[in-house]
Amino acid sequence: MHIDLDAFFVSVEQASNPELRGKPIVVGGKPGSRGVVATASYKALALGLRSAMSLSTAIRLCPQAVFIAGNYHHYAEISKKFMAIPADFSPFKEPMGLDETYMDVTGFESLHGSVRRMAVEIKQRVKDDLGIVASIGIAITKVIDH
Repeated sequence: MHIDLDAFFVSVEQASNPELRGKPIVVGGKPGSRGVVATASYKALALGLRSAMSLSTAIRLCPQAVFIAGNYHHYAEISKKFMAIPADFSPFKEPMGLDETYMDVTGFESLHGSVRRMAVEIKQRVKDDLGIVASIGIAITKVIDH
């Protein structure tokens, strides 16, 4: 499995402050500061903003966006809680940054009914425990060649 938390920094901010949901959100800095967009909400992406875009360009393209400097310590704390969830399903995980992990679930599927059922349970736990949406891909190996 590959588990990825959708728009992680923005999702954490929205879970902490539900009034931000449905708005164009940019995490990376405040207007007038130097820097780049670290994460943009799906609403902001639809308006043309992208990760790594300069804040000055983001402000010009989407002045109505809510700009948040971000709080790395809070994101790391939420990441730690996130990483504990897949660990309840398999000890074989390979974190990739704060918001995603690969996980080998071979041999553990019978404990949960199926690999798909495990994925559904993990997604639900992430949503219930953290208020964040996770995307999960399932494959026979980490790298699939079409």
